[in-house]
Amino acid sequence: MALLLFRLFIIATIIYIIYKGVQYFTNPKRKFDVAFENEEYYFYDDVKNVRKNFFISYKGALFEGEKYLGTTENAFEVVSIFVWVHDPMKLQGLTKEDFRYLENEILMNYPNAEINWKNPIERLMKEQ
Repeated sequence: MALLLFRLFIIATIIYIIYKGVQYFTNPKRKFDVAFENEEYYFYDDVKNVRKNFFISYKGALFEGEKYLGTTENAFEVVSIFVWVHDPMKLQGLTKEDFRYLENEILMNYPNAEINWKNPIERLMKEQ
């Protein structure tokens, strides 16, 4: 009887380790951290939770966006987003086209939102 319980314990432990391994490798926060370290693009967001800010890793810069809920014609949706960079020194080399690309990526998730950039990006985007 003890041998059977020990075998069940070993099998349950193996299943638990496999489950935790799959959870670890599919965790979006871990994927975001890897993308940030490798200076790649990654959009990390909980679309269902408006209170949580989203994060974007892009060319070594870390952007954060704050979402605001409002009304549209038919529903309550995110209507305003403020985006800023955590370290302005990481903006070196980024162009208007890069920020337009980021705007398009944000609008794919929040099509009714108006995107507002905080300084210094705001000044660059307003210049013609």
